[in-house]
Amino acid sequence: MQETEKIWMNGELVDWADAKVHVGVHALHYGSGVFEGVRCYDTPKGPAVFRLGEHMQRLHNSARLLYMDIPYSAEELQAATNEVVGANGLAECYIRPIAFYGYGELGVSARGNPVETVIMSWPWGSYLGEESLKTGIRAKISTWQRVPPNVVPHVSKATGVYLNSMLAVTEVTNAGYDEAILLTPEGTVADGSGENLFVVRDGVIYTPDLSSGILPGITRDTVTQIAQDLGYTVIEKALIRSDLYLADEVFMCGTAAEVTPLRSVDDHEIGVGEITLAIQSAYLDTVRGKSERWSQWLDHVPQLARS
Repeated sequence: MQETEKIWMNGELVDWADAKVHVGVHALHYGSGVFEGVRCYDTPKGPAVFRLGEHMQRLHNSARLLYMDIPYSAEELQAATNEVVGANGLAECYIRPIAFYGYGELGVSARGNPVETVIMSWPWGSYLGEESLKTGIRAKISTWQRVPPNVVPHVSKATGVYLNSMLAVTEVTNAGYDEAILLTPEGTVADGSGENLFVVRDGVIYTPDLSSGILPGITRDTVTQIAQDLGYTVIEKALIRSDLYLADEVFMCGTAAEVTPLRSVDDHEIGVGEITLAIQSAYLDTVRGKSERWSQWLDHVPQLARS
């Protein structure tokens, strides 16, 4: 991680090195936090954060599922994001808002503990590698299952939930693959360790529905809207592993991963297809301000605007 100048922490900008908490914070011991991954892209009009309002609203939704009351509104967090990105002077960056139960009592219950709220920003390239956007990645189905929605709320982007993802991606990368795919306990396809999943068959795009316990991805919603606007049919339904093996195309999407093709799943060769690349191209043109078609999703950073 490349250090930057400032981090927004509980209402004020502090130096990167001074953004610290006590080792007794509740979230460190119990994973009781929620977070977002957001990207800021350089555009002809200056740096713009992609779908900032939706990300901050999802942060609040995630917190509600953990009985957590974030002491800043979604609008205040949007302004804070612009403040920290502007202070760091970054044309492009990854943004990490996080809220968590802080230092107080250390029992399992977090009642009475303060909620800490932090926003970081730093330069971060393509999550799965720049080359992977063109050539695709090798994925493997993990032996670790996706946590069922009635065990922990996977709809919440909660810090503790991601232990599930960490185990899966560590397992498959140790075996030489690039990314993990997780199945539900019922055997249907859920998602990647940090991405939503799409399958293309006979020109139709399929994606697991929310009943599989997946995160309602903002990039997933973006890809769905772009695909439909480009004339493709997108269907949410339960998928099984053989749907991946027999697919014409498979791709993952997420704020960090953007739109990344899967060239193989469990050593079943798939390749990189035209529909995936068309959606990827439209997505990247949108986030970089090269297309006006979906420009409503861009929130320009006022401090860094260009005329």
